[in-house]
Amino acid sequence: MYTKGVGDFHYYVGISSLSQIATRGDRVCVLNILGGESTDVTPVSHEYSSGNVVFGTAPGRGGSEMETALGTIPVYNNVLEGIADGHTFNCGVVYLPPAAARHGVGELIRVNPDIRKIFIVTEKIPAHDAREIRAIAQSNGVDIFGANSLGVADSWNHVRIGGALGGNTPEEALRKGSIAIHSNSGNFTTTISTYLRMAGWGTTTLVSSGKDVYIHYAAPEFAFALANDMRSKAAVLYVEPGGYYELDADFTKPVVACVVGRWKSRLTRSVGHAGAMAGSGDDAASKERWFMEKFGVDGVWSPEHPVCSRMGAVVTNIAHVPAALTDVMARNATLPDFAPEGSLNLKPWFGRARDLDLAPELDLPNVVAAPPYDEQIAALNAHVGAVRARQSMKDASGVSQMDAVTQVSSLRGMSILRAAEQPMAANIVLALLGRRATEQDRALVDVAVGAQVNLFDSVELAAVRAARESGNTPNTVLAAALALRGPAHSQPARLAMHGFIELFRETKLTADDIDADVTAYAAGEDLRALIVGDQPDPRAEAILAGLRERGIDALPLRWLAAQGGHPTADGVLAAIAMTLTWRALTRKEISRLTAEELPWWLEIFGTLIGAAAPVAGHTADAFCGIPMSEVLARCTVTELAAAALLGESPAADVLDSFAMLTGLLLTNGPGAITAQGAKGAVSADGPQSPDRIQLNKAMIGFLTHAGYAHGGNGFEGMAFLIDRFRDAELSDPGDPEHGIDLDALTHAYAAEFAALKVTRKEAGADRPTIPCVNHPVFKGKDVNIDPREEHVRTVMAQRGEYNVFHDYYRRLVVALREEGATANVFCVNVDALIATLLLKLLWGRYRDGSFTTHDLEDAAFTVFLFGRMIGCAAEIDDHQNRGRNMDTRTPQKSLSFVS
Repeated sequence: MYTKGVGDFHYYVGISSLSQIATRGDRVCVLNILGGESTDVTPVSHEYSSGNVVFGTAPGRGGSEMETALGTIPVYNNVLEGIADGHTFNCGVVYLPPAAARHGVGELIRVNPDIRKIFIVTEKIPAHDAREIRAIAQSNGVDIFGANSLGVADSWNHVRIGGALGGNTPEEALRKGSIAIHSNSGNFTTTISTYLRMAGWGTTTLVSSGKDVYIHYAAPEFAFALANDMRSKAAVLYVEPGGYYELDADFTKPVVACVVGRWKSRLTRSVGHAGAMAGSGDDAASKERWFMEKFGVDGVWSPEHPVCSRMGAVVTNIAHVPAALTDVMARNATLPDFAPEGSLNLKPWFGRARDLDLAPELDLPNVVAAPPYDEQIAALNAHVGAVRARQSMKDASGVSQMDAVTQVSSLRGMSILRAAEQPMAANIVLALLGRRATEQDRALVDVAVGAQVNLFDSVELAAVRAARESGNTPNTVLAAALALRGPAHSQPARLAMHGFIELFRETKLTADDIDADVTAYAAGEDLRALIVGDQPDPRAEAILAGLRERGIDALPLRWLAAQGGHPTADGVLAAIAMTLTWRALTRKEISRLTAEELPWWLEIFGTLIGAAAPVAGHTADAFCGIPMSEVLARCTVTELAAAALLGESPAADVLDSFAMLTGLLLTNGPGAITAQGAKGAVSADGPQSPDRIQLNKAMIGFLTHAGYAHGGNGFEGMAFLIDRFRDAELSDPGDPEHGIDLDALTHAYAAEFAALKVTRKEAGADRPTIPCVNHPVFKGKDVNIDPREEHVRTVMAQRGEYNVFHDYYRRLVVALREEGATANVFCVNVDALIATLLLKLLWGRYRDGSFTTHDLEDAAFTVFLFGRMIGCAAEIDDHQNRGRNMDTRTPQKSLSFVS
């Protein structure tokens, strides 16, 4: 049974006009007033409405108050307490959780006979509870709005009840006019009112109906109240799929219906609003058809096809609502309420197409922003370089990751398999600048790093000698040299880089200004003292000669030459770094911090390579037998690293394999022990004060976290292969006509291994393993493959390269199954690539005695360090740009004590 209301409805409706929905006389009680959403919204509504909230409830928090600009709002434990304290109200707002909403509505109606309107903000109320709410309200003569509603507002009365219509500044969006709004979406209710205001249309009453399964104040009730509201000349409806409310609505005034959600017809469950799930015949297409029939039109309104009638128009794009409404009202001889206030078309405040050739529709011109944003944007445009948001970087990285399925790691979006096909200089550019290197990028890095490798007559070389004589491993030897390349050593070049950036920023020179008159831009006194000297600097002249030999001509280098005097080595290094970074800085692809520390990084890479070479390889005018003039004019970083490993200039045919080795070893993601060491060093220095980060110390953190189990373990595979080929007459591992019966060799060992497994099992000992065979992820199939090994094997085949050691491993895993040692064919894992490639490079030296077993072990360790130093440099740069102080420490609750 329901209470008789207004109109001819077969259920209770108490509101006869939209002007009665939100009035100046309404007084409001808010349930759960101190909840998160209400705390943000209720004070704004109260102030906009000149103080319409009389009290709120919060069980257990009675006696509290809500602060507003109009004074405090009292809070009680329940509604009855507030009434007993003398407060009266006719409207209730429900912010309770879904399971409690029914009880809240019941309480409002039960204890307050004056209640007439209830606004339910709660979303996804159970259908059973919604039916009970409907029954209670109908039998007591109460209008319900919602659920899942942002309430209502009245622009004429300056009142807002039960939600956030108009946002935090409703007086801006809710301008007095002649258009009513009924919307299934609360946020779009505000958006539509703003679109209308831009086109000269104000609003009367705005109803966020919600889109829960039950819509208590739906289109039929709204249409009836619209007809009786003398203020409203027309209405806009925002309609989503689901329900037949709009079909039953009888509109007597013009309406623009924005029907959305055609895509939802393909869904099998609700997305967004709980009731926005179309059933049978109530999808978006059906609702478009209903409105077209009501309005007497044959299509959807669009700028290209503006079909409408005096009764209305159907649109499917919210941006078309204002123009469609203006067309409809023109047919009714009605003008907008006031002059248009602008346009909500996209007006970018900042943007840059860079090198993209955009269509005119996409290449929008920038406009000057409104104050105070104009000044902020001007400051942003003047700033060079990217600024990363700081966050905890424990066990996280913005530069590296590992694919859980393929186990292939990537650095700056490039897989190590691709990186393994690049020279080391290109991977340095990738690691620190985040881009694919150009030919000039590689040449600049080759020269800059090459200028640092010769440590002749330096304290660094003395430290290397002392560390080796003390029996240290390669990582410790390199760390000894790096400790002497601290911030003071690199400071002149870094200060020069800072000066370069300031000069280019102030003069607005770009990397493309190759024909600029460089003489017009003089260096300041401080910068000049760093980059130009009174006497020739032999090191600087050698670097410049190397750059000329490589045909490098760049604006920073020409500007440096135009300053008069004699360029210093620090000035040249800064000019090289500026050439590498300026375009990326202006595009905000890298941070200014990264750019200013690039000279230090180039010194560090050169020092590490130099420290790996034999002490005798450093002479006054040569590195490992390569004249320094040739190092600077021709050599690549890959070639210099190979020379350091071999102690002499490497043959050309080994460089591709050496580059492949270092590329495969770049990274294993941020969880690798070496990466953790590097990141921990940055975290301890405090990245939130980036000037305190010592890059050489962070790299020492990487070095100290390498060891025989992580870094030196590549030797295990080499040692295994040496044992297998000890009695073989193998002279050239790269010759497929080697004359060795590999099948006999692998089957003999497989049979031996099968017998060993049985013996070890009978003795209760650990089962034996073979280095570089099997993988915890790539297993369980009849024939197992490590995709990393497969990729490199394919690349080698395409190059026409042969490696007898790799061939041995491929045959061995088959022989193991055939001899019964394994149940299936194990994979040859990625570690085998490192062992076989390196042993192929060093086999001749091992056979002729110039490389001992110990030397091979050191070589395996050193190659690992050469690859991983590049990946860890990327982690350090990323962590100092993104991380927080001490963010790698482990919380106490995660620790355990073992007795």
